Amino acid sequence: MLEIRPSCECCDRDLSPTSTDVLICTYECTWCRPCADDVLHGTCPNCGGELVRRPVPSASRLANDPPSTVRVFNPDCRPVTA
Repeated sequence: MLEIRPSCECCDRDLSPTSTDVLICTYECTWCRPCADDVLHGTCPNCGGELVRRPVPSASRLANDPPSTVRVFNPDCRPVTA
């Protein structure tokens, strides 16, 4: 089950658990679409993996398994360089 983190790790923007503009990597690092596209260019700076749209859980799933309240923030967020 996904952790559904509440914020972007790059800019610390609040992210709704039902937003379709949230991207994650295999390890559930979580990014808003502007940071994922414009800063990270689709690649996770933590693991080097591809960023994909986070699935949106149903309302009943959110009620039974609430999203995480733990914020992960890295103010030094930088794109991965080759």
